Amino acid sequence: MRNEGIGSWPGRRARKTPHRTALIHQQQTFSYADLHQRTNRLAHALRAAGVRRGDRVAYLGPNHPSFLETLFATGLLGAVFVPLNTRLAAPEIGYQLADSGARTLIHDPSLYDPTDNGGGSQGDGGASPAEVSPAVKHRIELGDPYEQVLAAAPDNPIDEPVGPDDICMIMYTSGTTGRAKGAMLTHGNLTWNAINVLIDQDITADEVALVSAPLFHTAGLNMITLPVLLKGGTCVLVGAFDPAGTLDLIERHRITFMFGVPAMFDQIARQARWAEADLSSVRQLTCGGAPVPTPLIATYQSRGLNFQQGYGMTEAAPGTLFLAAEHAVSKAGSAGVPHFFTDVRVTGPDLSPVAVGEPGEIVVRGPNVMPGYWGLPEETAAAFADGWFRSGDIARVDEDGFVTIVDRLKDMIISGGENVYPAEVEDVLLGHPAIVECAVIGVPDEKWGEVPRAVVVAQEGSRLDPDEVIAFLSGRLAKYKIPKSVVVAETLPRTASGKLLKSRVRARFGAGPQSGTTERNPS
Repeated sequence: MRNEGIGSWPGRRARKTPHRTALIHQQQTFSYADLHQRTNRLAHALRAAGVRRGDRVAYLGPNHPSFLETLFATGLLGAVFVPLNTRLAAPEIGYQLADSGARTLIHDPSLYDPTDNGGGSQGDGGASPAEVSPAVKHRIELGDPYEQVLAAAPDNPIDEPVGPDDICMIMYTSGTTGRAKGAMLTHGNLTWNAINVLIDQDITADEVALVSAPLFHTAGLNMITLPVLLKGGTCVLVGAFDPAGTLDLIERHRITFMFGVPAMFDQIARQARWAEADLSSVRQLTCGGAPVPTPLIATYQSRGLNFQQGYGMTEAAPGTLFLAAEHAVSKAGSAGVPHFFTDVRVTGPDLSPVAVGEPGEIVVRGPNVMPGYWGLPEETAAAFADGWFRSGDIARVDEDGFVTIVDRLKDMIISGGENVYPAEVEDVLLGHPAIVECAVIGVPDEKWGEVPRAVVVAQEGSRLDPDEVIAFLSGRLAKYKIPKSVVVAETLPRTASGKLLKSRVRARFGAGPQSGTTERNPS
């Protein structure tokens, strides 16, 4: 094969294990031979629609075999896959389509209605043709239209030359300046990340992985699905996470491996039949997005299960640090040590390693690290220093080399495993006609780990109602980004030069409920 990229994986697997089960979705089962054939058919259909090398093909939909078929088909053509977060509001989806220049969109019909000029149902806000159509010239709806497109296309193999350095995917990650940035992930980035997972997590060919974390996120796709498919295992795709249903699926399919964020695992353990559920097939539980609380570790240990934890970022495809299950208790709170083929340092401002126990910035280098951000050369240059990607996260290293995240230089909030960047939320809040200043901070939440809280200052002569502020954000931001509480303050603490003192905002407004707040579920 001339194709050395991700698109060749179904074909390479089909010639080794054609009859093994690759995907299970609801009542459907797809062998590797099926996946290979369907991927070829879709690639032919996309080529007939004008998709060529380097063109961007976007996908908007929940976990479904067609997501992976689209990824592999674009890879067969040397095109670029753009997965879209179904939880984003319409303007956010529209921005990513326009920014990526995707002219082809494969989508769930419930998430985009081309006849709705008023903004129909899409994620957390409707996407109208006015927002989507300027970029998109060709659409394929999932369901019968998608299957008809595949049935009408030939299935003979496509073998375009695709190399490890070619861009495979643009995966958007929320930026600190109010706009999402597209991380360009190459075929080599994704392959080396999968190899890291295979080495560090001992993935086996008889793995049966439950994929309920969204595929449009880097962890759900790159830390579980692609490594399992590379090894020849089976992925059970679930459109939406359901804690009670998870226990059923584990029993029905004899699940061996699953990934989730702490909030997901906590909800599973709170189910009435948790203590009696048959979990004997489970070998690996990987948790990311936030440290696993010690009580949750103990709850799973009582069922004979240990967590593997990690730290990553979209820009590293995403594996950076990994904590094996054997250290889940002894190194609780740590993010672990670097993946096998990834190098990580905790450094000072000059990139020299800091002393044991001293705080410093995490920088990462390796074949899994992206070459840069799509269309943003200045931001790309600023993100790298001497070949190291600067994460913006602060950590300490202990005497054994284990890294613990202690702060977020970028003020990122992790709510239920979703990254929320205050600058993005603040940018939208300042569009409110009565808000003159604002600051968004993270506050503890029993269910989600932490949630955003907005501290706002009204323009002179204006009054702010917390409920109305949240209503203003609805449809402008994904629900998980919308603050769960709003505090109306007279002033915000600043330095003499006018710089906002986030530490003082947290100290003053970050503990406990505040008068003048309104509570909302962030998801």
